[in-house]
Order: sequence, then C-alpha cells, then structure tokens
Amino acid sequence: QVQLVESGGGLVQAGGSLRLSCAASGLTFNSYTMAWFRQAPGKEREFVAAIRWSGHSTYYAESVKDRFTISRDNAKNTVYLQMNSLKSEDSAVYYCAADSSDGFDARLSQLEEYDYWGQGTQVTVSS
Repeated sequence: QVQLVESGGGLVQAGGSLRLSCAASGLTFNSYTMAWFRQAPGKEREFVAAIRWSGHSTYYAESVKDRFTISRDNAKNTVYLQMNSLKSEDSAVYYCAADSSDGFDARLSQLEEYDYWGQGTQVTVSS
C-alpha cells in the first residue's frame, strides 16, 4: 500500500520560511518523479514544483521560482520543499504527489500525470 505523508506545515509570517517533507512508503521511491501541488480555498489545485527520480532535474511554477526549492533524499524515501520569502498568496494546503511514468516535462504540471497523492499539510502565511 502506497502512502505519502506530508509534514512541516504551519503558520508563518510573510517573509518567513518553512520546509515541507513528504515521506513515501510502499513504492520504489527512486523510480518516481515527485511533485508538490497546492490548493487554496475556492481555487483549483495547482502545480508548485517537481523533481525527477535522480534529483538532477527540477521544475517550478513561475509564481514560486527563485523562492522555493524542491529536493529529495532517495535513501530516506523523502521529498522536500524549502519555501523562502513566503507571501500571503502562498497560503494553501500543500500536497505531495508521485508519478511512475517519467513523463514529458510539459506533463509534470498536470494533476492527472500523478498516480499517488498525500493528504496534504496546511501552510498559512500571515501578512
């Protein structure tokens, strides 16, 4: 049974930082592209960042580029999202996702590309 468990969310002031973690089990972690998505109240779930199985290729939404960093530790079956210079508009539930297909770059921002999802962790940025 595949499980993705996010942690590290919380309340932070604008300009602050948080690091999210997603611990994976029940899958061959180093074969999966991993990603973070987020969903704010009343909005659709949106792509934040993705990282290929090797860790050498990363992808970001324009809104978080240069502020957020995705990384992974295949020995720990964990993917991270370091979030700096947080803004109120970053407030959302953040979800971890796993993709087994190693698809084209253009598909990595699409929800339907991903096979497994975590339950999410809340991030609230106060202004």
